[in-house]
Amino acid sequence: MKKILCATLDGTNARVVEVESSFIKALPSFSIVGLASNSIQEARDRVKAALSHIGYTFPAMKITINLSPSDLKKSGSHFDLAIALSIALQKESVSLDGYYVFGELGLDGRIKDTSLIFPLLLSLSKEPIKALVPKSALEKLSKIPNVTLYGIDSLQECIEALQSNSLQPAKPKPYPYPSLEQKYFYMEEYPVDFREVKGQELAKRAALIAAAGMHNILLEGSPGCGKSMIIKRLRYILPPMEMKEILDVAKLESFDEKEPTFKPLRPYRSPHHSGTKASIFGGGSSSARPGEVALAHRGMLFFDELPHFSKSVLEALREPLQDKRILISRVNNKVIYETTFLFAAAQNPCPCGNLLSPTKECRCSDLEIKRYRAKVSEPLLDRIEIYVQMSEIDENATTSVSSQELHEKVRRAFLFQKKRGQKEFNGKLSEREVEAFCILDEDAKAVLEQATLRFGLSQRSIGNIKKVARTIADLEESSVIRKKDILEALGFRRR
Repeated sequence: MKKILCATLDGTNARVVEVESSFIKALPSFSIVGLASNSIQEARDRVKAALSHIGYTFPAMKITINLSPSDLKKSGSHFDLAIALSIALQKESVSLDGYYVFGELGLDGRIKDTSLIFPLLLSLSKEPIKALVPKSALEKLSKIPNVTLYGIDSLQECIEALQSNSLQPAKPKPYPYPSLEQKYFYMEEYPVDFREVKGQELAKRAALIAAAGMHNILLEGSPGCGKSMIIKRLRYILPPMEMKEILDVAKLESFDEKEPTFKPLRPYRSPHHSGTKASIFGGGSSSARPGEVALAHRGMLFFDELPHFSKSVLEALREPLQDKRILISRVNNKVIYETTFLFAAAQNPCPCGNLLSPTKECRCSDLEIKRYRAKVSEPLLDRIEIYVQMSEIDENATTSVSSQELHEKVRRAFLFQKKRGQKEFNGKLSEREVEAFCILDEDAKAVLEQATLRFGLSQRSIGNIKKVARTIADLEESSVIRKKDILEALGFRRR
């Protein structure tokens, strides 16, 4: 009996599966057992055709393929190669101990890539492993650490290499993007540029601080003042990424049925306010699929026209913002998705949008304005560290700064944070980390104490002000938070 290692996804994590084959003297048949999905059951025809194409003759016996553990549901056409090898090498003395085998078979014996191989290997790579994979997938799979890859083109080539013990590991290619300290990667491409935004210097400053510390930000202003323009450009000045973050994003792209790009560009998700709760947070009738919130992990999530989102969506958003994860429960499974992202939002000051306009008259009643603002609860607003009220653009306003200049400042602040020994961004620090990294000088402490008494600040608000002030200090590479840093952070507090 042959045993070959493969794997299946259980939620977002890989579970090891042993592919066992048994030949019994009985009426000729070929069956697969072990809670196999339709895609695996169809492997019988693909395996038969591929083996016949290379000249293998099926014995007149009962062939049983068992996928162990038998109580775990399994799916994916990547089991084809493991099933075929367990049959073809049944009587051979070839050992595949320690090798994972992945690949879909063509009817002519070609080995093809599938969308599940990348997330499976990424999940298994917590410890060093060896894997036989389609040669066509080597370029993307070679970026996964702790995995020694052996690329193969066809079933015939694989069997011959195993019989002659001539498998050769693939050589990884260097990562082609610039980096800081050979560890933190970034891109210098700006398809939309802050140079196109005229005026709005305070909002640009807020965007720089939000990017450098991954702080949640809310822009409020009349239609056409540049709220969405600024937030859409924010993505391209976000901090550099470690390889682990790049792989996490690529894994989510695979779950979203997209081909991973492996670019050090943080994801950007912007659901429409008419989107359902399931599409935004994840769901599905049988298995839990990631929604927009989970797909924004390591990047940013943008809610335009914030008060127009349903009350249930806005209230449910509090959990991923606070806990940096979200639990999706279904009858068949429960999945936890990580949700560390920058939350950006934009809204009008009133239903008609003209409340703050010096030239246009607001048509809304006090009651309509009150109802409009009440759609976004205080607990949610309390989780947004930076708030900017934007005015209409002056016709004489000019551009002042480019995305490249802002991105360079973000990179310097990012490196300053890392040299301090900080693992999380300032905007994502826990209460204990705030006390450890947000050190105030005496003048800054006095100002914060006065503000706490005057404005009745909550503990969360005090923590938010300290985190924003820490980022402002990082932009000037100051080891301690000074009085002017606290004063500027207080200026971004929602009143």
